[in-house]
Formats: sequence, C-alpha cells, structure tokens
Amino acid sequence: MASVAERLQVSPFMTFYIIMSMQIGVGVLGFQRVIAQTAGHDAWISVLLAGASSHLILIVLYWLLQQADGDFLLLHQRLFGRWVGGAFSLWLALYFAAMSFVVLRTYIEVIQVWMFPDLQTWEFSLAFLLLCLYITVGGFRVVVGICFFCLIIPSYLLFTFWFVLDHADFHLLLPILDHPPSAIVKAAGQTTLTMLGYETILLFYPFIKRGAQSAKWAHAALLATTLFYTLLTVLTLAYFSEKQLQRQIWPTLTMWKMVELPFIERFEYVGIANWLLIILPNVCLGLWCSSRICKQLFPIRQKTALLIIAAICFFSTLFVHDRKQVDLINTILNRTGFYFLYIWIPCVAVITYIVKKVRGNV
Repeated sequence: MASVAERLQVSPFMTFYIIMSMQIGVGVLGFQRVIAQTAGHDAWISVLLAGASSHLILIVLYWLLQQADGDFLLLHQRLFGRWVGGAFSLWLALYFAAMSFVVLRTYIEVIQVWMFPDLQTWEFSLAFLLLCLYITVGGFRVVVGICFFCLIIPSYLLFTFWFVLDHADFHLLLPILDHPPSAIVKAAGQTTLTMLGYETILLFYPFIKRGAQSAKWAHAALLATTLFYTLLTVLTLAYFSEKQLQRQIWPTLTMWKMVELPFIERFEYVGIANWLLIILPNVCLGLWCSSRICKQLFPIRQKTALLIIAAICFFSTLFVHDRKQVDLINTILNRTGFYFLYIWIPCVAVITYIVKKVRGNV
C-alpha cells in the first residue's frame, strides 16, 4: 500500500461521510427534470438502477485497489507503462479538477438566477476558491472534517420536504413500468452526474486506516444516497405533472416554495444559502484529489499543484456565461463520468485480471 503516516489517516467509518458528501451536491436541485424527460414517471426506477450499478462498480474499484496495494496510479503504470500510464493518471487529475469546476459554476448560476442577478461570477468564484484553498491546504484530515460537518449541519433540510407531501398526488406515478426498458436504462445513465463522487476512493484509500474495512461504509453511503435520490424523485414526480416538470430547471427549489414558516417567507433562499455547505466538500475533495495526482506524477509540492489547479478552475468559471453553457459543461461531465466508471474501470479490471493470470501478479 502507498505509504501514509498513521497520523494522517482517518478511521474506516469516515468513508461513509466522505462518499456521501461527495455524492450529494448541486445536482440535487435539478436532476429530476433531466431523467423525467427520458423515463417519465418511471424515472425513480432509473435512480434505483443507477444506485445498484454504482454498488457493482464500487466492488470493482475495491478489487483494483487491492491488486495495486492501494495505489491506483501505480496500477496505471504497471499495466500501461510509465508514460502511457502517467497520461491516463493526468487525465484523471483533469477529471477531478473539472468536477470541482462544474459544481462551483453550476452553484453560482443558481445564486445569480434565484438570489442576486447582479452578482459577478468572478467575485463569488474567487471568494469560494480561497475558502477551499484554506481548507485543502490543511491536509486530508481537515477535508474529511469538512465533509462530516457539511453533511450533518444541513441535514435538517430533509424535514422541509414534509410540507410538499400535502400537495403530492402519488397516483401520478401510475402505471409503473409504463416506459420501455431502454428509456429507463438511458435515464439511469443520465443520473451518472448526480451519483458521481464515490470514485474518489481511488485517491483517498491510502489515507484510510485498515482500508479494506472501509468497504462496508462505502456501500452504506451509496445505499443512503440512492435511497435519498429515489425518495426525492418520487416526491417530485408526485408533486409535478410531467409537463410541469419539464418547465422546471430546478424543481427542488420550486418545491421549497411550499415551505411556510411564520418567520421565513421565501424558504428557498435559506435552502440555497445552506447548499453552500453541501457543495463545499465537493469542491475541496475534488481539488485535493487532483493535486494529489499531480504531486505523484510531477516533482511538485501538493500545495503548489493545488494553487495552480484552483487558478485554472477560477479562470474557467469566467468563460461560462449562460444557461446553455452551464448545461453543456454538466452534460460533458456526465458523459465523461459515465465513460470513466462504466467503460474505463471495467476495462482496467479485465486487463488486470488477464495480466494477473499470465504473470501471476500485476
């Protein structure tokens, strides 16, 4: 296993908070419309299917890590050589950096549309990335602490969906399996962006004490996230008709309009503000993973790599100006994540299995 001092490691059960905090992000605010376009009122089945497939991929990820002694980048080099394997690892660094960039820019758009139309993109992006740098420079344990607290503190928002139940009509979910299997499977693929995050185990696995014991916690996180997204999808489909849902870019925010409290008139503002805590670990861990890869590939300190990657993310946000461009970068990340998890990872697993059979080891 990659050598990591025990004082820098965290307990296996923290894997639950790391993975779940990465999977619950800005996609929660609007993923329902995208999958409902394809699978209609059967979209909740697509979410369950995506969750089940994620468990299978997670099993493969853990198997690969065991074959590589916990170092996935080393596995790349053993299978493909120093230069080709290094190129694949560099692509992985770009992937995690892109994840941070897409999450940040999408959240900025939500703020600009719902709260502050005159907010300049660079202002929020700069302030937020400086906060992320301050956290990430502290090391992996600090990032894990942020994952823990930023998952626990906003969890009260779950109870706000109780207000929506009075206006939900669950007969809108009938008949079940009314759409062809191909549409349900396609919608499951469109859920990839929402389910992304658990692949970060490839980078932080060496920082987990007794890493093999973290598998049950990783699967528990996937299960909890899948159930959360499924219930939210069911509630959304019961609240909106299919035609109404297609006109809602962020249906979760629209449902928050139904929350009525004597001291808060527009609860969706509270939800958006609290969502900053939810996307914070998304961006921090993405930056940490990307800079960790750069540290292993190049003769550079991780802090230096972190500054460079954060600067690239900052300037990248300035080139995305409208809804179409935000939707485009989300689509690109969704497809990239799908190809990485469901094409590349199985291919690497097959190649690893063949090499192990021929050589006796990887």
